[in-house]
Amino acid sequence: MRVGIGYDVHPLVRGRKLILGGVHIPHPMGLGGHSDADLLLHSMGDALLGAAGKKDIGSLFPDNDPKYEGISSLILLTRIFQLLKKDGYRINNLDATLVAEEPKISPYVHKMKENIAQALRIQTDRIGIKATTSEKMG
Repeated sequence: MRVGIGYDVHPLVRGRKLILGGVHIPHPMGLGGHSDADLLLHSMGDALLGAAGKKDIGSLFPDNDPKYEGISSLILLTRIFQLLKKDGYRINNLDATLVAEEPKISPYVHKMKENIAQALRIQTDRIGIKATTSEKMG
């Protein structure tokens, strides 16, 4: 069994949609980035790549390549899955924790898990998504 750890942060910016787990979450600000900036999927992708000893998501899908501008991170996660599958890997489970003061994500977790399960061809009960705050420390 292999284990990988992924981590990602993006700044909150005005004028962008907030996308987490492939779900649009109504909020006055979104995450800045070259793709859709879905940091949940980016960190999951990096965890999977790390477990397989591969390069990170930024190396595979560079932010200076125009073909990835605005791309859905679900597409990137699907491509990561295809790469790992080709090399004989299979995913047993995936777990992530979002750290944010807002918004509350609990109403969206089920749909996030469905999106991720579809991209990775696994059951939703093999995916954990939790949320916590930084207790207003920043």
